[in-house]
Amino acid sequence: MTTETYNNKVTLLPSDDSLIRKTELIISGVLRGGVLLSVAVILGGVIYLYVLKLVGGLHHATYPDSLGALFAGLIRLDPLAIIVLGLMILLATPVIRVAVSIVAFAIEEDRTYVIITTLVLVILLFSIFGVGGWLGRSGSDIVQDDTPTFFVLVLLSSFFAGVVGALVGLGGGVFIVPILTLVFHVPFTQAIGASIVSVIATSSGAAAAYVRDRMTNLRVGMFLEIATTLGAICGALLSTFLNAQVLFIVFGLVLLISALPLIMRLGEELPEGVKNHKWAEKLRLPSTYPDRRTQADVPYHVAHIKSGFSMMYVAGLMSGLLGIGSGTFKVLAMDTAMRLPMKVSTTTSNFMIGVTAAASAGIFFQRGDIDPVIAAPVALGVLLGATLGAKLITRLSNVRIRKIFVPVIGLVALNMLARGFGWL
Repeated sequence: MTTETYNNKVTLLPSDDSLIRKTELIISGVLRGGVLLSVAVILGGVIYLYVLKLVGGLHHATYPDSLGALFAGLIRLDPLAIIVLGLMILLATPVIRVAVSIVAFAIEEDRTYVIITTLVLVILLFSIFGVGGWLGRSGSDIVQDDTPTFFVLVLLSSFFAGVVGALVGLGGGVFIVPILTLVFHVPFTQAIGASIVSVIATSSGAAAAYVRDRMTNLRVGMFLEIATTLGAICGALLSTFLNAQVLFIVFGLVLLISALPLIMRLGEELPEGVKNHKWAEKLRLPSTYPDRRTQADVPYHVAHIKSGFSMMYVAGLMSGLLGIGSGTFKVLAMDTAMRLPMKVSTTTSNFMIGVTAAASAGIFFQRGDIDPVIAAPVALGVLLGATLGAKLITRLSNVRIRKIFVPVIGLVALNMLARGFGWL
């Protein structure tokens, strides 16, 4: 192990930087490859769809909502099936990232994280194929609006959501759902399905750059994903019994209260006086991130592991219950409880939200809630916006990001309260 000195404290860092760098590049490559392949397939399906509409060759307006229906649609070259295939590739990207991470940590000879990541993968697969199949379907498979005007306007709106989501560690769903329901009059269930897609798109698009640029703490993310995936499963199960409106109200109030510590530290560039939790060093969580403004690597500590882990479970629970990425709560857990720098909190949140969303994406797909004509422009717009947001964050200070995050969390909280009281 090597050491870094920060605030007169010693931070333990892994000794073989070349292997760690190889792990980062492998994971970044998987995310980038999944994004590019999904975009190519989605665009191909969209172009094919509108060509058929132009020549009058499209005779139905339903989309596949099961793997069997998807395969049948692909055999007959159904454009909606092709779009759904692209969306499935996007939804599968976080799952493949977790699987490949096991191999990457094995190459690094990090047995602890091979075990941790394997556990995350098992929980994830159980959620998708076990819980997803058990809950059944409740949605509609009728396309809502397949006009080019609708596609372009949704894409542009999603671009904005992707930029903001990448900057502050959110999935963009908090903007997507109100825009789709209030402006485009999309049914709430389809809006939630598109929200899940936007979360995964933001995560995959932004995290590919964040991991490559060493902004994300992979070990913090992998460790906390155990809590978020378990929480997402419990949330999905509870969603069949609990009143979602009450949960929106509770979550909105919790966010408003949680924002107070952020406001008190609005001018804080780096956490001060932070001591590593005893588990932090054992799990090799302390690390560094590159600061382009100072042209130096900034070391940091990780505190209060138990509190952060508990808050991550709640974040996953809310994700499964409400169909959101819970990025705000993840950032709060890492910034307020674990005392990570704001940049690390937001980038690691982005890294995690795709896996949390993937834990419930299979459920929404099998319920028929992911309309490809709605989800396709959302995915493409969010991916473009997330790519731009990922470039911007490296040029911003922690203080500036915090100042962006605080009003956004206020909007998220008000949005939750409005939905809870039935105003949206």
